[in-house]
Amino acid sequence: MSNQTQFGGRGGREIPTLPKGETVASFETYAEAQAAVDRLSKAEFPVKELAIVGTDLTSVERITGKLTWSRAAGAGALSGAWFGLFLGLLFFIFAPSGASLGILGAAVLIGAGFGMIFSVVSYSLNRRRRDFTSVMQVLATRYAIIAEPAHVARARTVLGTTGETFAPAPGHAPAAPPAPPVVPAATGSGPDATAATPPEGADEASAPVETPRGLTYGEAQDAARRAAREAREAERRAADAGDGGA
Repeated sequence: MSNQTQFGGRGGREIPTLPKGETVASFETYAEAQAAVDRLSKAEFPVKELAIVGTDLTSVERITGKLTWSRAAGAGALSGAWFGLFLGLLFFIFAPSGASLGILGAAVLIGAGFGMIFSVVSYSLNRRRRDFTSVMQVLATRYAIIAEPAHVARARTVLGTTGETFAPAPGHAPAAPPAPPVVPAATGSGPDATAATPPEGADEASAPVETPRGLTYGEAQDAARRAAREAREAERRAADAGDGGA
């Protein structure tokens, strides 16, 4: 996929996406993952089908030392000298033939001076809030090697991870289990099938009712309630008759 640029051409940069495939091996450091890829490359494995994915990213700031006036001035002078050297080379290359190496040296000295002044002023303004030097890094706790499904078995054989189990690849959740089948509440079949008779004492409104052919759902519920009441009344009359005969 290419992007249309403002000049009418198409850019060759693709939108970054997570690699698709299965986990071949997992390591705690990037150096171990890199060594595993080198091992697969030496075994004539198509390494273009691989990807190293870092998970659980963590930002780490390593303190390199205390920032002082001398260190701030030295760092500023060094960076300014490099910039002055670049400008001096431009003047030396494009200047008339009478230019000498003195222009190059003057540009380096001027750049170092301006860089030192700028660094010292910046340090004087920020030294109470940040009085140390550091290096920022983004690290991962695990590095997984992802391969296409067609090459997973061979890659695991080369790395010796055939019998190991790994978590699903990032961005690929395991499939959900199938839902259980729905069991119909009514029994029987055919056009005249009716709902099963609820047990005695059960709530009439909660009893499953199947609509007979020719009746609406409400009419079928009313008919089921009447049938349940008539059955209970018949049972009470039969019990009263038995007690009177005794």
